[in-house]
Parts: sequence; C-alpha cells; structure tokens
Amino acid sequence: MNPPRLIVIASGKGGVGKTCLAIGLSQALAEAGQRVALVDGDLGLANVDVQLGLDPRRDVSDVLSGRCTAEAALLPHPAGFALLPGRSGSAALAALEGASLQGFVRMLRGLPMDWLVLDLGAGIGAAQRGLAAAADLLIVVATEEPTSLTDAYAVLKLHRRDAPAGLAGLVVNMAAQPARVHAALDAACRGFLGQGLALLGAVRRDPRVASAIRAQTPLLTRHPNTPAAEDLRRLAEALPGFVAVPQLA
Repeated sequence: MNPPRLIVIASGKGGVGKTCLAIGLSQALAEAGQRVALVDGDLGLANVDVQLGLDPRRDVSDVLSGRCTAEAALLPHPAGFALLPGRSGSAALAALEGASLQGFVRMLRGLPMDWLVLDLGAGIGAAQRGLAAAADLLIVVATEEPTSLTDAYAVLKLHRRDAPAGLAGLVVNMAAQPARVHAALDAACRGFLGQGLALLGAVRRDPRVASAIRAQTPLLTRHPNTPAAEDLRRLAEALPGFVAVPQLA
C-alpha cells in the first residue's frame, strides 16, 4: 500500500476560514470513498476538536511524547474521516525541527489512509515552514482582503525557498471575485518567484458556514446543498489531478 497523500493547508494569517476549509475538504474526500485523516497542526491554538464538538482523550502531544502511536490517537468522526487532534497551548509541535519533524511526518505517512489533510496554524515559524515543505501539495488559502494577499504571498515565497520543487496552489475562500485574487497572487509569483500559481478552487461566501460552526457540525452535514458545500466537493474532486500518489521508498 502506498503512503497517503499529504495536503497541508496554510494561510499566513488567521481569519480566512482555513480550519473550516480543512474540515469541509476532509469530509468531501470521505464522501467520495477515500480514507482521510484530518491532522490539527496548529502550533498553539489547536481547535479543530472544538469546531467538531469532540472531546479527545489523546492528541498530537501524546504522539510526539511517545505515549501512543499516531493511529491510536485518531478519533473517528461520524462524517467519515478521522481526526488527529492538537492540543491548545502545547509547545510540542512548535518545537519540531530537523530529525524530529521528519520523524513526525514519517509517522503521519504510516497511517492507513489515502489522504492526510493537515490544518497548519497561521504564521511562518520554522515548524510551520518544515511541515509545509513536507507536503505533497501545499494549499494556500486567501480572501480578497489585502492583508490576506500579502500574507499568502509570504507563505508561497518561503515555500519556494524551503521546497524549490514543491507543489503549491491557491484556494480563494469567502470569494466574490476569485479570479481577481488569483490574478494578483499569480502575477506576484511570476514576477518575483519565476513561477505562476495554480488556482485549485474557490469557495463562495456562505452565511450557513457560521451556522455550522456554531452548531459544532461540519458544513456538509448541517447544510449539504449550500453553495460553499458544492464548492468544497468540487475542490475534492479536482485534487487527485493536482497531486500524484506518493510511492513507497
């Protein structure tokens, strides 16, 4: 069995709906019959379990300390995917670097899954950059706000430096004019990084996303036929065309 494909979702700044996107994408992939693990990779403010209304007994800090394996820490969700929870306020993941970071990624790739969706916390610290560089595909999430575009470009610039052959693409969230957001970032990447930026998809602004968050329920469960839910399924359908299945070493 080949290792799972590792998708890392990053943004540079908070408040762009990255965690909702990670949850929705995980559920959409699971709906398509894929085995999916959602990994909470926020380095200090882990909250995926809160958004899903779960109370985990084990989390990523237990895995990093050797108290349990990554597979033992997985928490199944009724939406069809499993969650590897983070721990809010823990410095264990933030301290990862070098061999320890590579070991953590190897543990993740050993999970019996088809896809790993890692929700990376906002920021551009060393551990965040290392996890982004390890991705088979880095998804950078941006909105139409100027600060979001600036921070998204910073993530892309560092990713190009850390993983020159790495694959990255853009998802425009809460989108009214996704083509404009993509055009601005694509032009910056072409002009300063020497390479364009693929637009992987866009998720329309949808007030029912907030309703799902308040209910601690995935959007595709609570509001399965909304515009945002349709966009998330379309993104899940497109992903296999962007990233190949990793081969066993």
